[in-house]
Amino acid sequence: MADGTGLQFTVNMGRLSASTFAVVAFELKEALNKPFELGLKLASPQPGIDFGDVLDQSCELMVWYNGELQRRVSGIVSHFAQGDTGFRRTRYEAIVRPALWRTGLRTNCRIFQVKKPQDIIGELLEEAGILDYAFSLRQDHAAREYCVQYRESDLDFITRLAAEEGMFFWHEFEAGKHRVVFADHTGALEKKDDPLFFNLANQGLEQGAYIRQFHYAEAVRTTAVELRDYSFKNPAYNQSNKKISNELDHQREPYEHYDYPGRYKQAESGKAFSAYRLDALRSDAVTGNGLSNCAELRPGLRFMLEEHQNEAFNTQWQVVSVKHEGKQPQALEEEGGDKPTTFTNKFEVIKGGTAWRAMMPARPMVDGPQIAIVTGPATEEIYCDEHGRVKVKFPWDRYGNSDDLSSCWVRVSQGWAGGRYGMVALPRVGHEVVVSFLEGDPDQPIITGRTFHGVNLTPYPLPLHKNRMVLRSDTVQGDGYNELSFEDTAGSEELLLRAQKNMALRVLNSKDERVEYNRTSSIGHDEELVVANDRKVTVEGNQNQKISGNNLQQTEGDFGVTVKGDLAQKISGAFSVDSHGDLTLQSKSKLTLRVGNTFIALHDGGVDSKGVTINLNSGGSPGDLLVPAEPAILKAAAAQGALFVEHCPMETKNNG
Repeated sequence: MADGTGLQFTVNMGRLSASTFAVVAFELKEALNKPFELGLKLASPQPGIDFGDVLDQSCELMVWYNGELQRRVSGIVSHFAQGDTGFRRTRYEAIVRPALWRTGLRTNCRIFQVKKPQDIIGELLEEAGILDYAFSLRQDHAAREYCVQYRESDLDFITRLAAEEGMFFWHEFEAGKHRVVFADHTGALEKKDDPLFFNLANQGLEQGAYIRQFHYAEAVRTTAVELRDYSFKNPAYNQSNKKISNELDHQREPYEHYDYPGRYKQAESGKAFSAYRLDALRSDAVTGNGLSNCAELRPGLRFMLEEHQNEAFNTQWQVVSVKHEGKQPQALEEEGGDKPTTFTNKFEVIKGGTAWRAMMPARPMVDGPQIAIVTGPATEEIYCDEHGRVKVKFPWDRYGNSDDLSSCWVRVSQGWAGGRYGMVALPRVGHEVVVSFLEGDPDQPIITGRTFHGVNLTPYPLPLHKNRMVLRSDTVQGDGYNELSFEDTAGSEELLLRAQKNMALRVLNSKDERVEYNRTSSIGHDEELVVANDRKVTVEGNQNQKISGNNLQQTEGDFGVTVKGDLAQKISGAFSVDSHGDLTLQSKSKLTLRVGNTFIALHDGGVDSKGVTINLNSGGSPGDLLVPAEPAILKAAAAQGALFVEHCPMETKNNG
C-alpha cells in the first residue's frame, strides 16, 4: 500500500498470487544493446515457496504514483533465492531478465547462407521461443552470402551481427509481456509526450517528473573512418570507403581510424559500414548524465529537457542507459521502521539527433586450420564454379547436409596461379581438405591443403613405397587413372608416365631425346608417322625388321639404296619391276639371270647362255607385270585432294 509519498511498487511472479510478495527494494539496469537486469528484494509471509512456481517463470514489476501506473517491467525469473525468516516475513531475492537473455545460454557453431541480417536474427529469436520482436530499418541491409556463428552464444552472435550492421536494440513493455526492438535510425525512438523540467529542489512528484541533476560533457574522438577490403573478383579495386564527421566542434580534424579488412565486398555496404563505425567511435563525443525521478526513462526513449539554466541543454536527448533504484521499507512491516518509499534513477544520454551505434564486439577467431570434407550434388564427382571454388562441410556443422548447399563457394589454393596459366587440381567430392581462414575469420575460409585419411588411402601402400613420389589422378565416373611417378630408390630409379587412354604431346619447336641404353617400344594397334620435311635415321649397329603383313612404300622423288656388303632378297612370290624410263642393271663381275637349269650370264668375256631350247624372235610370251598396291594412308590423303607430305598438320589449340 502506498505511503505518504504516493509511491508504491508491486510485483506479480510466476503462478503465485499478487499478494505473495511485497517489494522491499529493486534495482533495474537498462542499456542499449544489452538485456536489462532487474534485481528484486522481496518479503513474503510464506516461508516455503516452491521454487518451481517462480524460477524461469514470468515476472512483472509495476511502479505506481497515487494509484496511477508510471512504469512496468516484465521478464523471466533467472535467479531466485530464499533468505532469512523473521517473525512474520521471509526474505527472498530474485533477478529478472528479458527472454532475450535466454539466447545467451545456448552456444553454437552454425552457418547461414544468403540471408539478410534481420532474417538471421529473427530465426534465432524464434528458435528461442521469442515471437514478440520488431525491426525498424531504413537501410537496405544486404544479404550475407556466408555468415558463421562460431563457438559463441546466440546472444553474442545477435549482438555482434546487429553492431556490424549498425543496428541497436532495446525493450518495450506492455501488460505481462515485453518486446525487443531492433532499429538502425533515430527516427525509430519513442518520443516522451511531456518534457522533463530541470529542478534543483528535492521534491516529490506532485508537479510531475523532473531532472534534479544534469551534467554535460564533450570528448575528443575519432573524426574520420576509412575502411578497405579486397575481392578476388575485382582485385584491382581497393574497396576503399571513407567517412568524415560533420560534427567537429571544439576539436581538431586529423584523427582518422583506418582498418582492414572492412568486412564487405560491395561498395554500398562499404559506405554504410564506414558510417556505422564512425558513429560508434563518436557515440560518446557529446554526452550527458544526471539524476531524475522519472520512471519512464528507458533506452529507446527521447525527451525534451526544459528550464535548465544553460539554454544549450534545453534540447532533445535520447537515453542510452539508466539505472533505477526503488526502496519500499514498509514492506517489512515493523522491521522496516518509518522510512518513506523512494525512487530515483541515474541516466546517460546523447543528443536526440545523434545516431547511436555500438562498438563492434570482438569477433570469434579460428585459431588455426581445420579439416573439412568436399561436398556436392549426389550425381557429381567434381563440383566447382568458374573460379575453381568448391563446397565443403565442416565436422562441427550440425545443420548442413553433405551436398551443394553445405557451405559457400570456397577458394582453393593452387601450386601456381597466373593469367591463364598455372596448375589446377580440384579437390573432389569426398576428399578431405585443410581449410585456413583469412585473418582468422570463420566467414572467410580458403582451402590450403589436402590430406589422405582412413578411407581415401595413398596411391601406393606406405611405408613400403615411401621412396616413390606420385602424381596420380582418378577417372571420373569410371575405373582408371593417369599417373606420373618417380621411384627414388638407389639403383632402381624410375620415372613412370601412364595415360589411361590417350596421350597428346605438343612440341612447337625442337625436341631432343637421348636414351643412353636400351629403348623398347610396343604398340598394340596402329602407328602413323608424318614428317613435313626431311627424316634421317642412323643405325650404327644392326637393324632387324619384321613385317607380318604388307610393306608398301611410295617415293615421290628419287629412291636410292647403297649397300657396302651383300644384298640378298628372298621373294616367295613374284618379283616385278616397272620402269617408265631406262632400266639398267650393272655389275663389275657378272650378271646372271637364272630359271631352273636355264640361265644367261653376262660378263666381261661375253654372254653365256644355256637352255634346252633357245628361241629368238619366236615362241614364248612376256610375263605379267605386277602393279604395286597404294599405302592406305596415301589413299586417305589423295581422297582429300592434297599431297600427303605437302605439309605437316600442327594443332595450335590452347590446350595443345
